[in-house]
This record gives sequence, structure tokens and C-alpha cells, in this order.
Amino acid sequence: MNLNDVLFIESYPSIDLHGFDSNYAKVKVNEFINDNYKMGNYIIVIIHGIGNGILKREVQKELKLNSKVADYRLFYNNIGCTIVKLKR
Repeated sequence: MNLNDVLFIESYPSIDLHGFDSNYAKVKVNEFINDNYKMGNYIIVIIHGIGNGILKREVQKELKLNSKVADYRLFYNNIGCTIVKLKR
């Protein structure tokens, strides 16, 4: 599946990072990725909000480093969300 084809993010597992500091968010994102990888969910959504972009930058750093992540991009309809495709 191409991430550009995702129309409705409500049908995918998601984590909302609003209110988290960047260090705690990094831990939770990696746990969320690992859990969904084990369950066979290969498209997930990370809600980081818009704000000053601090959480978005930290999330994207973690996604670059995580070996289970195949691709990611901001959701075209809401830049406060990142859609992530996990490796199979």
C-alpha cells in the first residue's frame, strides 16, 4: 500500500502524543511501533499535533532510526499526524 492512498486514518491504530514531552514521546512511539509490528498492523498513525513542531521533529528522528519503519509521511489532510508504514 502506498501512503498517498490512505484516505481515512480512523481505521488504523493510532497514538496521540499531545501533552507528552519529547523524551517520553520517543519511548512511547517505539513501544507503539514494536507492538503493532508484532500484531501485524503495517499502517499506523502517530498524532503529534502542529504546535511549534517539536514533537513532530522528534517523532521523525525516531522513525528514521527505527529498523521496522519502511516509510512515513505527514497526512496530507492533517499535518498534525504522521502515517507510518512498517516493514513486513
